[in-house]
Amino acid sequence: MMHLLLFLVFGLLVGVLARFLVPGKESGGWVLSIALGIAGAYLGGFIGRALGYYGPSQAAGFFFSVLGAVLLLVGYHALRGTRATA
Repeated sequence: MMHLLLFLVFGLLVGVLARFLVPGKESGGWVLSIALGIAGAYLGGFIGRALGYYGPSQAAGFFFSVLGAVLLLVGYHALRGTRATA
């Protein structure tokens, strides 16, 4: 049970940091931030394994998780056609 809770908190931290790094208005609350962080961790793990930083059974680190979440947000903005507002 504690592992699941830590996984959700990690997803929230990664999602919030990615939303902070990518400019633009984001709708959705903390549940979408958690989902973004978890999806970013999976994408970051895939990228890290492709580059040789992680083994086949290793999870992504914090940096690659944030990188994956940022890439997901940038892709979302590109597909949706939203512009960054400063």
